[in-house]
Amino acid sequence: MKSTTLSLRVPRELKERMDKLRNRVNWSEEIRRFIEKRVAEEEQREAVLELDNLIRKIVKPSPPGTAAKLVREDRESH
Repeated sequence: MKSTTLSLRVPRELKERMDKLRNRVNWSEEIRRFIEKRVAEEEQREAVLELDNLIRKIVKPSPPGTAAKLVREDRESH
């Protein structure tokens, strides 16, 4: 897998705190996993919106009063 370098700025105090934990936390891996998860979430959100738009184009809304009419018909059939 090819990779590229990404740099970011964090407050100096935060970096110092991270440095104290570097023997227990692999910060590169933590950040990489977070970014992968976040990208996947946004891709899923985008797919849901696209599907929703597609459904809205295909499915025509029912005329007003349809639900009440269907419930009435169902009640009367028993």
